[in-house]
Amino acid sequence: MGQLTVASLRAVLAVVLAGTVFVQAGMVWALATDPETGPLPLTLLRVITIVGMLAVQVAIVCVWKLATMARRRTVFSQPAFRYVDGVIGAIVTAAALWFVVTIVNAPGQRDDPGVTLVMGGIGVGVLGVALIVLVLRQLLAQAVARDVEASRMQAELDDVI
Repeated sequence: MGQLTVASLRAVLAVVLAGTVFVQAGMVWALATDPETGPLPLTLLRVITIVGMLAVQVAIVCVWKLATMARRRTVFSQPAFRYVDGVIGAIVTAAALWFVVTIVNAPGQRDDPGVTLVMGGIGVGVLGVALIVLVLRQLLAQAVARDVEASRMQAELDDVI
């Protein structure tokens, strides 16, 4: 992976991470102190938003680590699986949270059930992204296995020569 690509990716990740931390801090601050009405109630949607941002932050950190490994050409190793699994977990968490939002929103959409169907479809799409990353994880596993096999064969060849 090129230097420009890694630098660009890191810039985007840093901006998104800073934005999520800023929003989380603002939400926690608003929950604790509201000058007009006192502390805001801790509602389910607020908790979902805070946890959802935490899932995004986990994915950002994992992608950052994977980009670093790719730049160092060490991504085809066992430690990379921990970060890929972190990304998958974060995506599945985001999908689960979205389904909860869909369920919470559904009673208010009795006149227009299409909104609930669209929201459910979005949740399925997010789960689809998790499945894509899972397939990529399996491809990584194959690449790591081939790399280990190639190293073993190279060692045997070195012994013969």
